[in-house]
Amino acid sequence: MRLYLASTSPARLALLRQVGIEPVVVPSNVDEEAAVRLATDSNGELDASAMVTLLARLKAEAILGQQPDGEAIDGVILGGDSAFELDGIIYGKPHEPQVARDRWLEQRGKTGTLHSGHWIIEVKNGEPARALGATAHASVEFAADITEQEIDAYVASGEPLQVAGAFTVDGLAAPFIRSVTGAPSTVIGMSLPTLRTMLAEIDIDMMSLRNVVR
Repeated sequence: MRLYLASTSPARLALLRQVGIEPVVVPSNVDEEAAVRLATDSNGELDASAMVTLLARLKAEAILGQQPDGEAIDGVILGGDSAFELDGIIYGKPHEPQVARDRWLEQRGKTGTLHSGHWIIEVKNGEPARALGATAHASVEFAADITEQEIDAYVASGEPLQVAGAFTVDGLAAPFIRSVTGAPSTVIGMSLPTLRTMLAEIDIDMMSLRNVVR
C-alpha cells in the first residue's frame, strides 16, 4: 500500500522518511488564502483547529483523480496544514523578512500553540473509500533573552520565511526554544502519533506503509 503526500512540504516529507515511508509526492496547489476567505464568509471566523483541518482536507481532496507516474492513486492520501497561535492570533508563514522579525520580537519569552491538521483518504481502484480528519496541538515556549542581533541573523538565514510561526524546532531556531509540550513532530510539520492513530481507525497498520529498507 502506498502513501500519497498531498504536499510539497520538505518537513512532512522528512518526517515520513524518518519512519521508513517514502511517499509519492503530489502537489495539491490549493489556494489557501482563498479557501480560508471563502470558509470565513460562509461560516464565520474559523478557529485555528478548524482552519488547519479544512486546509488539510482540501489538499487531500485536490489530488483525487490524479495519476502520478501515469497510474491511478491506490492507497492512502495524506493532506496536512499547520498554523501557530500566539495570544489568540493565528499566524501562518511570514514570507517577508520584516514580518518574520516582528513576530520574533513579539513571541520571545512567550508560549504559543502549534496546530497541525491532518486529513487522510483511503483510495481503492481510484475511488475514495473512507476519509478521516484530526488535529494535533503542541505548546512551544520561547526563550526570553533572545537578542535582536540573534533575531536578525536568524531571519537573514531565510529559514523562518516559509514556515508557520516563523520558526523550526528542528532547525536553526532550536537554541531559542526552551520547551515543547506535545509530540515534537507536531511542531515540525505533522503529528506522527496522530497519523498512526488515524490510520488505525480505518484499519491500516502504519508499519504496512513502510517501504524504505534500512
